[in-house]
Amino acid sequence: MTTTNVVNWFEIGSDRPEEAERFYGELFGWTFEEQGAPGRSYRVTEGGTGGGIGGAIRATDGTPNYAIFYVQVADVADTCRRAEAAGGRVLVPLTTAPSGLTFANLIDPTGNHIGVFTPPAS
Repeated sequence: MTTTNVVNWFEIGSDRPEEAERFYGELFGWTFEEQGAPGRSYRVTEGGTGGGIGGAIRATDGTPNYAIFYVQVADVADTCRRAEAAGGRVLVPLTTAPSGLTFANLIDPTGNHIGVFTPPAS
């Protein structure tokens, strides 16, 4: 069975990223590397070994804490349109990162927050 829209990234937003890093490090043995811009902490981990997905802890700067998974899709804009047609809504509209990665955050009809992204063109 071939799957095209795979979950392959997670993000944990925390107003106490140091504490979150310590917790997940102690609990699962994950190590983190700071990759955020100055004043914008983004601590990346490979999320374990043996086929696990990578992810990061993002400092939330006072916004509510959260945990979200990201699904890699072929077309973020099309996925947003289809999500709205299926009863969801777009929380964070299509955004392009300086690297060329595009992403959006969605809310499903039951209130769950998910992300979708397309990696930069090679």
